[in-house]
Amino acid sequence: MTLNLLDRVSSIMSKELITVHPKDTLLDVKAIFDNHRIHHIPVVEYKKLVGMISKTDLLHYQRNYSQVPYKDVFEESRLKAYKVGEVMTKGLATLSPNDRIDVAIEVFRENILHAIPVTQDDELVGLITTHDIIEALAK
Repeated sequence: MTLNLLDRVSSIMSKELITVHPKDTLLDVKAIFDNHRIHHIPVVEYKKLVGMISKTDLLHYQRNYSQVPYKDVFEESRLKAYKVGEVMTKGLATLSPNDRIDVAIEVFRENILHAIPVTQDDELVGLITTHDIIEALAK
């Protein structure tokens, strides 16, 4: 299958998503990243997309405490204390499932993103990543 840039985003986006709630802890997020091969987690409240947290966001947050004595104990309690809503990225660029792949590429380029939530009627329906596009090109 050759990637057609005029195809719809829905043809290559991920539809089975792991999501978190703004009140979930960063420890919950760390567990998801540790147990799944993903790098971005949409943050959803009442089926509505409210933000995104990335593995990079979590690593930046953790990096400041890597030199602390007893860092493992300190890190776990700190990750339990902070909520996703305090760290997530808000005001995200989004796409519609009917947007074309060439539009997605332009949004990636303009916003320096690696993942874009796909929404329909304000509800999260998928996620498209630069990896999805590379995989589609490789087929």
